[in-house]
Amino acid sequence: VAADISHINTKSTVKGYDPTPSGLKEALTGADIVLIPAGVPRKPGMTRDDLFNTNASIVRDLAKAAAESSPDACILIISNPVNSTVPITAEVFKSMGVYNPKKLFGVTTLDVVRASRFISQLKGTDPANENITVVGGHSGATIVPLLSQSGYELKGNELDEYVRRVQFGGDEVVQAKGGAGSATLSMAMAGARFAESLLKAAQGRTGVIEPTFVDSPLYKESHGVTYFASNVELGPNGVEKIHPVGKITDYEQNLLDVCLGDLKKNIEKGEAFAKQNMK
Repeated sequence: VAADISHINTKSTVKGYDPTPSGLKEALTGADIVLIPAGVPRKPGMTRDDLFNTNASIVRDLAKAAAESSPDACILIISNPVNSTVPITAEVFKSMGVYNPKKLFGVTTLDVVRASRFISQLKGTDPANENITVVGGHSGATIVPLLSQSGYELKGNELDEYVRRVQFGGDEVVQAKGGAGSATLSMAMAGARFAESLLKAAQGRTGVIEPTFVDSPLYKESHGVTYFASNVELGPNGVEKIHPVGKITDYEQNLLDVCLGDLKKNIEKGEAFAKQNMK
């Protein structure tokens, strides 16, 4: 794969490493950004939480290696269930005394990509020009698209169906692949977009804002929800500023209430796993 990618004519160097502890250490040493998509994909009928037991251990082990070899890097988590794997990563970094809340990100960009594509299909617009704000988490009912903030209005069944499709768009891919995996190419594009935004911000560009699942104060006190995805301004040190959810409709508030209940459980599940399985 590394040889394949290395033929692309960009100003870059591509290296592949052996999947061994020494290879992993070599790959991580000196890294500024570590992006983790590792794990097993979903199969039909599986939820993201069904992946938990396998992927939780994989993320724990990779987080431990990153905490040892690249403790100052920005860590980008794609491995599902993100609502739980981000807290697992945080607990590993905390246990090793190197946790920096400004440098840990759950990549939720795919939710925005889908929300933007699906509204463009309904409204006949250019999907590249759409940028729907999506807050909450990264699975099912924790994904809350804030359509009202983009100036669009859908009603009744059309609104319900739009929200359902954004929340469960991943299922379309799982079913279409018929057991051969889940979203990979759209996720790769979304992951690359977020990583590129982080690189631009690291190089000093201002006003770079992406939604991402981070250690957030927004619902920490009121709901005990310690991680939350909202628009985040990125900077040279990672998280520069966490934007509040802002003005939303009663319908969106109901979605958010459901989201916060589920999210709290997902986060606690990740933290409990990390504390019980730290070795």
